[in-house]
Amino acid sequence: MQPISEFYLRQTEPNRSCLLALRQLILEQDCEVSETTKYGMPCFCFKNKMFCYLWVDKKTTNPYVLFVEGKHLKHPKLEKGGRARMKTFLIDPTRDLPHNTLVLLIRAAIDLFKTGIIKIK
Repeated sequence: MQPISEFYLRQTEPNRSCLLALRQLILEQDCEVSETTKYGMPCFCFKNKMFCYLWVDKKTTNPYVLFVEGKHLKHPKLEKGGRARMKTFLIDPTRDLPHNTLVLLIRAAIDLFKTGIIKIK
């Protein structure tokens, strides 16, 4: 398994800075959030249960946050695409992060576990 930092170091600017800022924002939302690598991309877990990933869109090359239990999250900027369970939130790396929206979505994703909507084994 590659070190977590390897993913970020492979990115070019402005994606690298954007993804590192997203990483910090996600990790700051709860002391029980941890980071690992799954499928070659940064994966964030709450109490060892995956809740979101960071990745880069192949067509646009823009970063996005993929919410594992996205079907439970409601926000007009979340995209379902062809997925049944997950939703993505696309980021424009040349603009300021939509901080308030991201915090709202990340906390809502964590709350799915805290409230028992999604069970932690």
